[in-house]
Amino acid sequence: MTNLEESTSEQGTHPGAHDAVASRADFSGEGRVVLAATPIGNVSDASARLVKLLQTADIVAAEDTRRLFDLANRLDVRVKGKVVAYHDHNEHMKADGILDDVERGATVLLVSDAGMPTINDPGLTMVRRAIDRGIPVTCAPGPSAVLDALALSGLPTDRFCYEGFVPRKHSERLQHFRSLLAEPRTIVFYETPHRIEDAMEDLASVFPANRPMALARELTKDYEEVRRSTVAGILDSVKNDPPRGELVLVIQGASVEEIQEGVGAVTVLGAPDLAALAQARAQSENIRIKDAIAQIVAEHPLPDGSLPNKKEVYNAALSLTHHRPAQQ
Repeated sequence: MTNLEESTSEQGTHPGAHDAVASRADFSGEGRVVLAATPIGNVSDASARLVKLLQTADIVAAEDTRRLFDLANRLDVRVKGKVVAYHDHNEHMKADGILDDVERGATVLLVSDAGMPTINDPGLTMVRRAIDRGIPVTCAPGPSAVLDALALSGLPTDRFCYEGFVPRKHSERLQHFRSLLAEPRTIVFYETPHRIEDAMEDLASVFPANRPMALARELTKDYEEVRRSTVAGILDSVKNDPPRGELVLVIQGASVEEIQEGVGAVTVLGAPDLAALAQARAQSENIRIKDAIAQIVAEHPLPDGSLPNKKEVYNAALSLTHHRPAQQ
């Protein structure tokens, strides 16, 4: 497969993708790929189907083989099939080889460390290539931190969007939060303990302080906890009692009233307009033009949550300054 073919296959957008799906009924082998959810904390949540698959699958592709065998030991299960490591760093290389075995009749069980494969875990490459090749793929459902946190939050569950992990960088977090400010659906994020305070600081700088939200940690484990409050309240709790363990943030979407009032609405201003605002700010507050530009740019995000180019605004401000004497 060429790089171009591989890239197109990964995106699932080439014309043959639909043909591959349509040809599934013509698949002559008996093999299949099974994505199976594993416990996210409490081993008792393992399904009877997962146990049977661990015992009978010809191949078990695991994100971490040591954690797989630890799970099997706790379930008192003997893994009889071939165990292979299948993780973020090797899935592009290993997927087709494993699927070759499926075409020869093997049942492949794909598991991640916790939860469902492909949901912030390896597996998507395998699924896409299996679809392209007309190979059957199915799921053995089970525990989900996203759904558990959503159900326990007390926030609306009829419509929600899962946003994965909060971006690591400050600027990217702000941009992403700004882009979601007017989102009407309940929003779900993952976050880590060592970044939660910074993430909440940024969230509180963008979202209304009284927007309801919840923080869930260590779901299904002995120290499970769900903090329900507002954006401001959760920020205070994170500062005063830093949470440990795996974290899920659930934020209520924008209300009808907020949307009608224009929360998150963006008026796009060009560099000259922003420069004029910055000059007025610099004069009225007696601050440097660079500082005024930084303030103005931060107050006028673009529709995607990013900020206007400060250098362009600065050049526009210089242009306004140079032309002022001629206009007088």
